[in-house]
Amino acid sequence: MIRKGSYFLGLTILVQLVLTGFKSVENEKVEGFHLQGNENYFYNVALEEENETDFVVPFVGKTFVGFREAIAFRESRGRLSLVNSFGYMGKYQFGKSTLRSVGIYDFNTFLHNAEWQDKAFTALIAKNKWILRKEIAKYRGRVINGVEITESGILAAAHLGGAGSVRKYLRSNGRSGFKDGFGTSLRSYIKKFGGYDVSHIQADKNAKVKLD
Repeated sequence: MIRKGSYFLGLTILVQLVLTGFKSVENEKVEGFHLQGNENYFYNVALEEENETDFVVPFVGKTFVGFREAIAFRESRGRLSLVNSFGYMGKYQFGKSTLRSVGIYDFNTFLHNAEWQDKAFTALIAKNKWILRKEIAKYRGRVINGVEITESGILAAAHLGGAGSVRKYLRSNGRSGFKDGFGTSLRSYIKKFGGYDVSHIQADKNAKVKLD
């Protein structure tokens, strides 16, 4: 009797496990995310930022392309149409005001156009390179908060927090820090994206995307 009872108990548990495996999964809702005005875009919303750990980036080399794709991987895993919970969009996670500053106003097309996104990234690098030209010349090669300052590190940090935040960070010798909405710091970007060759990008105060 004991053996027969154990058999039926085990069979019951097995059936429950199988049924559990087919349980439907409900979609998670993101609270607090909304569109402005009458915008009617399809958004893939990132629920949270990854922890500050080292990622295996599927690109090698210290060229500008390597720099560009490493940032894209860190920002969005390279997903063109992703928009996070703060409204930053595309593979490089641009804000709308930044896109307007480089000449892009059609956000819906932008989210599905890899060429526009790459051009926007290059234009922003050129613009920030002009804004931070004095800081690049003055602080490159120095060590702040245990991290060597490089041109690419400065430009990556400007992509994260804006040129003004980077200027304050450098001029305060790292005492005036910045973290984005997910807690990512300027220091982490200066370190992670240091040492790339971005020398061929010319500083340009009025850099714009040339749309075909």
